[in-house]
Amino acid sequence: MSIPHKQYSIQQQGLQTVPRSVRAIRNAFVADALAMPAHWYYRRTDIRKDFPDGFKQFHPAPARHPGAIMSLHSKRHGGRQGSQANNVPEVVGNVILKGKAHLWDQSGIHYHHDMQAGENTLNAHTVLWMFDAIRAAGQQYDESIFLNHYIQQMTADPANHPDTYAESYHRGFFAHLAAGRAAHQCAAVTHDTPSIGGLVRIGPLALWAMETGHSLVEIKSMAALHLKLTHPDNQLIRVCFQYLDLLHDLWQSDDLESRQTLLRKVLMQVAGKHFKRRPAASWADDQVIGGLYSSACYISDSWPGILYLANKYPEDTLTALQVNTELGGDNVHRGFVLATILAMVNGQELDDLYQQLTCRSSLDQILEDLKLLS
Repeated sequence: MSIPHKQYSIQQQGLQTVPRSVRAIRNAFVADALAMPAHWYYRRTDIRKDFPDGFKQFHPAPARHPGAIMSLHSKRHGGRQGSQANNVPEVVGNVILKGKAHLWDQSGIHYHHDMQAGENTLNAHTVLWMFDAIRAAGQQYDESIFLNHYIQQMTADPANHPDTYAESYHRGFFAHLAAGRAAHQCAAVTHDTPSIGGLVRIGPLALWAMETGHSLVEIKSMAALHLKLTHPDNQLIRVCFQYLDLLHDLWQSDDLESRQTLLRKVLMQVAGKHFKRRPAASWADDQVIGGLYSSACYISDSWPGILYLANKYPEDTLTALQVNTELGGDNVHRGFVLATILAMVNGQELDDLYQQLTCRSSLDQILEDLKLLS
């Protein structure tokens, strides 16, 4: 079943108007590439030192990362070295990220080593693979076909993405797969399973499903099953459902003021103890992210941080994404979700930056094939 795309009046630079859902997906990829070079910087002074001109444009990953601890992360499983038995084969270099294992042993190497301006991180590429799986399944979501695509792409030699680092969930998944588990049972649980990176594919999946006639109940079921393939965590599923409720309500609304009211409502539900008497606009950004809430990946902090930024900058997506980038921490995945929400609020498209993405043609082709672009 198909439903007509929702059309909106906002046009930029003569471009044909496209659904907010497409703008959301495109902007999310922009946010990912914008934040990539400052990913997991935890000192804002380091960000200002390495990027004195800010983030008005894309930057390549610096040669050195001032706070990188990739050398402490296990190449055998999810988590850190020594967090589990180290007598199992290395998956980094042998199963995934072929040809890049040696970089993990070098102190100070950037997590996204040698990535160029406008390139997207590994988790953004998994969105492309998910959409490709939907296309291959005849415009349907099928867990098994997604897993086949995910495994094929992650184990390709050479790699079909430019990244050097793979989060715990990737390493844990492929450690289990190498040990002989069935793909549907390879999800690993570590201290950072409930992280914002788990929601990167959820927004695009939900927006595709909304535009192709799926009900919210169907979307939640689909998203929960998809999340459990790589991020099995009840807390993350609860936040995922809040995220889906918000996206669905925003998608249904054609009024900017109403959409901003929806944003405030969710912020109050999640973090009302901080923002009930003092609105988001009155806070300094680093008082909230890096202050009230950690800038790290954990969903308990990243989700209210995203809602804060969305409420403070509801009509200025680019500023919101620049601020998010300069706040450091897990700004890549936080930005991906933030950009998705903001496009559904204000309909803005960051076309100047989008045109500079190296994966733009591939993403647009997939969006066309999925009937999201006409």
